[in-house]
Order: sequence, then structure tokens, then C-alpha cells
Amino acid sequence: MRLSSDILTPALMLLLTGAVHAATLTTSQYNNARTGADLEENILNPRNVNPQQFGKIATLAVDGDVYAQPLYLPSVAVPGKGTHNLLFIATEHDSVYAFDADLKSSEPLWRVSLLPHSAGAATLAEYDVNCPFIRPEIGITSTPVIDLETGTLYVLSRAKITAGHSETKYIQQLHALAITTGVEKFGGPVEINASVPGSKGGNSTSVVSFDPRRENPRAALLLVNGSVYLTWASSCDVGHYHGWVMAYDAHTLRQQATFNTSPDSLESGIWLADNGPAADREFNIYVITGNGVFDADRPGGRDFGDSVLKLRLHANRFEIASSFTPSNQQQLNARDNDLGSGGPLLLPTRPPTLVFGGKAGVMYVLGTHRMSGLEKPEHSNAEQISLSGIYSAAAYWNGHLYYYTAEAPLKDFAVRNGHVSPEPSHTSRDRSQYSGATPTISAARSQNGIVWLVESRAWNQGGNGAELRAYDALNVERELYSSAANPARDSAGQALRFVIPAVANGRVYFGVKNGVEVYGLLRK
Repeated sequence: MRLSSDILTPALMLLLTGAVHAATLTTSQYNNARTGADLEENILNPRNVNPQQFGKIATLAVDGDVYAQPLYLPSVAVPGKGTHNLLFIATEHDSVYAFDADLKSSEPLWRVSLLPHSAGAATLAEYDVNCPFIRPEIGITSTPVIDLETGTLYVLSRAKITAGHSETKYIQQLHALAITTGVEKFGGPVEINASVPGSKGGNSTSVVSFDPRRENPRAALLLVNGSVYLTWASSCDVGHYHGWVMAYDAHTLRQQATFNTSPDSLESGIWLADNGPAADREFNIYVITGNGVFDADRPGGRDFGDSVLKLRLHANRFEIASSFTPSNQQQLNARDNDLGSGGPLLLPTRPPTLVFGGKAGVMYVLGTHRMSGLEKPEHSNAEQISLSGIYSAAAYWNGHLYYYTAEAPLKDFAVRNGHVSPEPSHTSRDRSQYSGATPTISAARSQNGIVWLVESRAWNQGGNGAELRAYDALNVERELYSSAANPARDSAGQALRFVIPAVANGRVYFGVKNGVEVYGLLRK
């Protein structure tokens, strides 16, 4: 899409012209292919990232836990406060902050609460959803997305409103915030509502409606061709839930289309380990579902448990351009081995190649032009590589694919012409204690690559600190840095699950309980 200069603010013109070679982080994992690579990092390199020169430099205190990946924009003019490199943070207390990313002040440049302006409005608690995965409160979990064209930050929030002793109302809202002030734009927020024709368990024709209490948005928001895409799963598989995909016009917040992955059954949620759905240059959207009924290979079947869907927005509806379902889908479903427990990544081939995996510990490498429905046991269109359980996404840089899976070391696989080597070229010497993590890559284009990850915790663990690690991207056997090496100086706050580090302009940022940790080069 070509950007029109007559709708850009002076700050955004500076951002897009004077700061062309500065890093930006406007969406989860840096781009819609979800490669996880910052290719404009010209400060940090394998020579200066070490315990002597690199470490923790600050903690940005906020009012709730931070699961969403922080976002970053350089050279933004904030009214009355000058021009700043901005770090955007969203919390489970339904707040959004903009901080000076260079730590010129520990106070935010702006902060807004996205709780409804109603008496009795509050964030959700774990007892509201009968799930302890996110606690003590649930507000903003999914990573927002920024539209540079209009200077807008899109955020999905959750809340409840209780008036006296009456029934509690649960709501989810899509917000469009000005990046310079946090002020709502385009008439926002809009409340999320949707329904599709369906049958409850296949018994009778009815309408399946979106349930704002049960539907849990963990996957990041996606911005493609003027539309904001949102996806949902559930909390702990509790209640009657479905997988949902919705598209909203980025300039009006009008709902454009809805899609339900299980209209005639239940489940088939879209979790993606807090990663984002992917999109290619042709505006196709890729989502992966979890456990549920699969009957799309039968006449009239519309349920897509444990499947990859290639969706296309057309004339205010979603079309299924193609799909892929493993031949052992029924076994995956029966064993709770969600295919969609990890996020997708698109390798830079033409047409793109999709890399993904689930709880069963199989990495699939699949040409997006070869998605042909239910896989045949005797012939698969996907390369399959055995790993441990996958609760993350891979990262890609310069012919290397990095995966950090459950209770396993970080692995680096060689990539050639869309094919992934079945054996890793290098593995780290340490291994994940829990469910792995999604790596982030920093590099100066094809030089000075570093693999970053945050060791988190299991869902039922609490109190342990997060650990930031860095590895030489050309040989991950060489660990460059660990925050555990000098805990008196570098220890991080309490770990959360599925945290993805953000690297920009010489600093590393990641969420913890009630804050964001900041690491960088130490002052001499």
C-alpha cells in the first residue's frame, strides 16, 4: 500500500523519512511473516554483548502484568514533550503506556486506561474464566499493532461491568489510539460482537454467538491491507468456546467479516502461544487451530480442529483459500496435542513456505501452494521434523531457523530454498526448563546476528525470575550472555509465560510481573 503524504503527521513523516534506517517494531515478531528478526540493530553485536559490557539498566514499573510484546517507534513528536523514541506497553490492568525508550525519564509520556467509563467496570479475575493461567487480573494480553500510515495503535481489551447485585456483563473492545497521545480515534472503542449460522453439536440449526467471557484472545493482532485481524481461543479449555477470526476496517473500526473454526461443534481455538497469525504479500492470512472436531473432508463439513487455514478477506467475508490437516488429526485431538499450540512463520520463498508445530513435537515445513486439505498417511506435502513439544514460534535469519521447544536446547536448522535440514547445525548447551520460548533475532542485516530469548516458567509455577539469554546466531553453542550470571546486578522480575523480547536501538525489553525489564550496554 502506498502511503499518502497528505494524511501523515509531521512526526510520522520524520519517522518514515529521516529515520528510515532506524528499527521499528510495529507488530509482534517484527513483521507479518513473523520471522522475529530486527535487521537494523547497529549497536548490539556478539563482541559487546557479554557480562562485562551488557546488563540490566532499568525496570519500567507499570500497573499490571505484561504478556504483550513491547512495541517501538523512533522519532515521534509527542505534543508539548518533544520528540522521543517511544516504547509502547500494554498491561493486564487494561492500561497502555508510552515511555521514552531511551530512559530519559522513568515516568510515561502518556498513559491511558481502557476500562469502560462505567460504574462497576473492572478487569476480569481468574475466577471469572475458571482458569489460573493469567492472574490476578485479565485485561490486555495480545500484542497490539501499529499502523504507521495513520499513526494508530490498535489494542484489544477485556473487562467486566457489575452494577449492584445484577448480572455481570463481560465485554471485549477494539481500541484505536493515537500513538502521540493515547487518545481514542475513529469513534472507538467498538465492542466485539459476532454470530454465525451453526448447529450445537450437530443436533439442530442455530446461531453461534461470540462469548466475550469465554473467548480468550492470546494471539497478537495483525494489520494487513487496511484491516485489523483479531483471533480467539479459550481459557484452559473451559466452557463452550470456538476459534474465531474477525476483520475490522482500520480507518472506521467497522466489522468487515467473521469466521468461526467450529460452527457445528466446539473448540478449535487459535492460541499460537501469544505469537501472531501470519500474512503473505498476497494478503492471505494463516491461522492454526487447536483441538476440536475435523469434518471438513466430508460433504458439508465446516469444522477445522487441528488444522492450518489460509484465509482471504473478500467482499466482507472470509474465503478458505486452502487448508492443511495432519493425517493423525483424530489422534492429536484425543491426546490433547493441539496443532496450534505454537505460532506460524513464513520463510521468504516464492510462494512462501510455512513453518509451524504443536504439542506433539513435530515441526512442519509446508509450501503454502501445497496445502491440500487432509493429509494422506502414505504421502505428505509437508516436511516433518521431530522435536519436543512446541509452545512457541520459530525465528528466521539469513538461512537459519531457530526453535526453542519444551525441555530442549535452542536449535539452529539450516534453510536452503525453502527446505529445512532435518538435523540442527548447532544446539545450545543449556536447555529449556519448561515449555521453551519464542526467540528474537537482532542483526545488522546479514551481520552480527544474536539470538535472544526469555526463559519463563510453567503455567503452575510462580515466583521464579525471568532469565534473559543471548547466543551467537552463527553458533548457538556459544552463549554470549545470561542475566543469571550476575544476579545481583541483572536479575529480572517474576517470569510470565510466552514472553517475547523486543530488541531496538541497542536495548532489549521484555515483560514481567508489573513491569518491563530493560537491558543494554553498561556505562563505563
